[in-house]
Amino acid sequence: MMRSKAVKEGLERAPHRSLFKALGLTDEEMSRPLIGIVNAKSEVVPGHMHLDKIAEAVKAGVRMAGGTPMEFPSIGICDGIAMGHIGMHYSLPSRELIADSVESMALAQGFDGLVLIPNCDKIVPGMLMGAARLNIPAIVVSGGAMLAGRDGSRGISLTNMFEAVGKVQAGKMTGEELLNYENSTCPSCGSCSGMFTANSMNCLTEAIGMAIPGNGTIPAVYSERLRLAKMSGMRIMELVKMNIKPRDILTPEAFQNALTVDMALGCSTNSMLHLPAIAYETGVKFDLDMANRISESTPNLCKLAPAGNHFVEDLNAAGGVYAVMKELSKKGLLNENCITVTGKTIGENIKNACNLNPHVIRPIENPYSATGGIGVLKGNLAPDGSVVKRSAVAENMLVHRGPAKVFDSEEQVIKAILGGIINKGEVVVIRYEGPKGGPGMREMLMPTSVLAGMGLDADVALITDGRFSGATRGACIGHVSPEAAEGGTIALVQDGDMISIDMIGCTLELEVSEEELEKRRASWVCPPPKIKSGYLARYAKLVSSAGEGAVLKV
Repeated sequence: MMRSKAVKEGLERAPHRSLFKALGLTDEEMSRPLIGIVNAKSEVVPGHMHLDKIAEAVKAGVRMAGGTPMEFPSIGICDGIAMGHIGMHYSLPSRELIADSVESMALAQGFDGLVLIPNCDKIVPGMLMGAARLNIPAIVVSGGAMLAGRDGSRGISLTNMFEAVGKVQAGKMTGEELLNYENSTCPSCGSCSGMFTANSMNCLTEAIGMAIPGNGTIPAVYSERLRLAKMSGMRIMELVKMNIKPRDILTPEAFQNALTVDMALGCSTNSMLHLPAIAYETGVKFDLDMANRISESTPNLCKLAPAGNHFVEDLNAAGGVYAVMKELSKKGLLNENCITVTGKTIGENIKNACNLNPHVIRPIENPYSATGGIGVLKGNLAPDGSVVKRSAVAENMLVHRGPAKVFDSEEQVIKAILGGIINKGEVVVIRYEGPKGGPGMREMLMPTSVLAGMGLDADVALITDGRFSGATRGACIGHVSPEAAEGGTIALVQDGDMISIDMIGCTLELEVSEEELEKRRASWVCPPPKIKSGYLARYAKLVSSAGEGAVLKV
């Protein structure tokens, strides 16, 4: 069935056809399936600056396979550029705008299928959410990863750049050295080179079945990326012909596969926001407790930056996501019968995959750890859960107990860190930064990076109802739910309260009696909204908790 018939066939559609002809389309082109090419190309995001080339390759593939491609744009925010100022309030909320725009354009223009061309943080899940909501044939082809920067023979990434700020502050780096980092850390177009949020989500598109092999790891500057785009353009025509739709692929078992690969790769904690949000649009029940259940049996096989010294280009050379999945399959950890956009099952896809570098992808018999890279912590401080990237935490901080030092915004804590008033052993609490309270659930890369640069990341824990960047390393626990703006326990913490963290046992406890907490709760008053107008004011009224993926509910 061609959905585009609704806009191009029959007597009453003659005016519509005249408008298509105003675009330069011929009758032959109109007779073919119309494929929407959702392109997030822009001149403000390094990961997106080259997506025009990807889109042209996709369109070539669509035409080769007998379709008519029609390109339209999507917004996209660079989290790195938005970091540390008002821009970060808009990063996560932009995900909903992207999903809404995909829905609006696809239904208004009557497309038969969609090729989604994202690359960076919120654009990947936003497009997938839109596709899941629409449930018309769709495939993802991203722009690919940035190459690693170089400091002599050592690979560096954006994490090192942010941490350099703390090193300068601590007198460990000169201004000249900082400038050299500025000039060499981000050497090419593409999504930043570590296993940060963008590359995490692009890798998980393979694991969940919505992209063909290589989508998550082929570097942006490789010509192989253009071939991948052409193949994806050809592949969408097969999906349209076979009527394979996102909800045929995005099954409960597929989400379990995505979580399993997430644990093995040590992905960004933001995947614990985006996977539930995609599941919500698909109608699949996603419980954060699933993460711990899967983590218990899934070994951590990779330590890419910021957790280690490997980069996405190294993962690609080692065999990519399918090589990781092949290792996992050796212990039966994947649902291999899940259908994918290749038209084949996961088991068929990974049959011939091979681990080409056991230093980058540890064999399953020799993992970095027996459990996964992400943990969900619960306790009286986070009854509905909180999230930590365990694979990027120093071993001595996996279990920690210390006094709280409380701040009501990211700006306050940055000032305190730079002012030298954070002490070893403390637990820094940053609150009123959740989906509602932020609003927008800002990433806290600046404070975590400055702490790391100053050498305090192995001695200080951070807890927030906001979130942390995929580039964050250290004992950084985010997504605390319920958030402070909803009266969660995190709103009741006072300076000096003892907080107990156990990332192995997955607990997060405030050592204050329930009687005392009730007294504090009775006198608590929610601060007024930080932003009272515009999109963020509307967003704050509708957004759900981080534990539910921070989706908009009406």
